[in-house]
Amino acid sequence: MIGEFLLTFCILRGTSVLTYENIALNKTAWQLDTLFNSISAKAIDGRKDSLSIFGSDCVRSQYNYTAEWRVDLGAVVSIHHIFIQYATNNEPWDKNNSYTSRFLGFSVYISNTTNKEDGILCFRDTKYTRATIPNPINITCPHHGRYVIYYNNRTSLPYPVGYSKDVGNDLCEVEVYGCTSPGSYGENCSISCPQHCKDRLCHIVEGTCFECVDGYKGSICNKGCPQGYYGENCSIPCPINCLDGLCDTENGTCYRCLNGSSGPTCNEDCILPGYYGDNCSTPCPENCVDGLCDNVNGTCYYCRGGYSGPTCNAGCPHGYYGENCSIPCPVNCSDGLCDSVNGTCFGCLDGYSGPTCNEACPIQGQYGVNCSTPCPENCLEGLCDIVEGTCFECVNGYKGPTCEGNN
Repeated sequence: MIGEFLLTFCILRGTSVLTYENIALNKTAWQLDTLFNSISAKAIDGRKDSLSIFGSDCVRSQYNYTAEWRVDLGAVVSIHHIFIQYATNNEPWDKNNSYTSRFLGFSVYISNTTNKEDGILCFRDTKYTRATIPNPINITCPHHGRYVIYYNNRTSLPYPVGYSKDVGNDLCEVEVYGCTSPGSYGENCSISCPQHCKDRLCHIVEGTCFECVDGYKGSICNKGCPQGYYGENCSIPCPINCLDGLCDTENGTCYRCLNGSSGPTCNEDCILPGYYGDNCSTPCPENCVDGLCDNVNGTCYYCRGGYSGPTCNAGCPHGYYGENCSIPCPVNCSDGLCDSVNGTCFGCLDGYSGPTCNEACPIQGQYGVNCSTPCPENCLEGLCDIVEGTCFECVNGYKGPTCEGNN
């Protein structure tokens, strides 16, 4: 009896023998349109002594326009090939066997879900005839998945020559050979898949990765991304504001940002007011009004009173004061000079006083610088010109501009 003790399948490859286990044996099965309480799991019980559809070793379903059967392998596993034994009714398998017409056009899928469209197509018959379709058949499909799905249909007219008008799951045995661990390959499934294979999944024979984890590429995912790229197969350019175009090869976060940019991918302007430059980490110059400056080059928008220049690090030129040193000193400041911050004069022109020298001498009898000099003593009523100090009139007995001479 070719039966339930058949657990391994060996293939020669060079001088080594690769041994795979029938990982479908006695797992859970399901089929569409079960007939007469036929048990779907008969196709994975390891028994195929009788190939009669009415025997105890084969699965039956209603004949319809669509047939589907699947086995749940219990977990995502690495698969090498799939063996299918179709019912023959214990008669010679040739063009005269009526079951050949229902086997024609079948497909096999491997999927991680019960939906075949979510998986990969391992095989679809498009060329066999009733005289050439093999039974049993081995379908090599080195991939990974949890479900192996057998499918056939008669939903599109016209049918190819020799095809039956309906189909059914006349399966006597389906065996799935591979490794129970999805992260292994090779002889006796004893070699671990390369560490950077995505989900540690690789070709069951060659050990090549189906996909790489982000940040790696190559057939065995042993090559890091070239500078400026990251992600799946290193196919995504680093964000444009990464300094020197460099970023983390796995997630694309920038190591540093161009001046004026911030955030993990440097796609944000400086979010903290008062900072600029590389990663927005440099405080704006201290003499910027309100501490604000250009987020790229750090130039101040405005300078505090008494300062000028792009970064407000220069004092005001002579004769100017205030914000950006844009205000001329008061006209009556001595020599045109004033405090660069508040505009108070260091000294006043003769005849003027006050912080900004905008007041005439407020005290009668005074003139000159800051109105600090008394008018000449012989000026009538002590009054004189606030600038020159000349008397308007002299007391009796005196004459001259400052009333110094006798009549």
